[in-house]
Amino acid sequence: DLIVHVRDITHPDTILQKATVLSVLKNLNLPNHLLDSMVEVHNKVDLIERYKPTEENALAISALHGHGLEELKEEIEKKILTTTGKKILTVNVNLEGPQLSWLYKEATVQEVEVLPEDGTARVKVIIGNSAFGKYKNLFPN
Repeated sequence: DLIVHVRDITHPDTILQKATVLSVLKNLNLPNHLLDSMVEVHNKVDLIERYKPTEENALAISALHGHGLEELKEEIEKKILTTTGKKILTVNVNLEGPQLSWLYKEATVQEVEVLPEDGTARVKVIIGNSAFGKYKNLFPN
């Protein structure tokens, strides 16, 4: 669903390496949308003082120190959701019914916050439009 190209930005041939990777990817006849949505990651920015990417849409990270990893995670999540046509939703479910079990089978459950006072839970899921339509039909409340 997504290509993440991680480069050692301190390598003396990093520009040539990028060109080589792009050439190989193009020769694989991958769908254009996959190449167009590629995430470019510049790693080891901790070794270059005040590093700022000059390339459009490149993310600067230091895997060693954790710098930029949260932004990278957010970008990957955003692109994956766009590419797959899925969305992140929070739905309230009755814990006595089959909704939670259904969500575990048909979606990706990320979080469940049980509300014991009323026997429900707030469930954060990644779900496609089709599956969400089925959910709404099966569980209209």
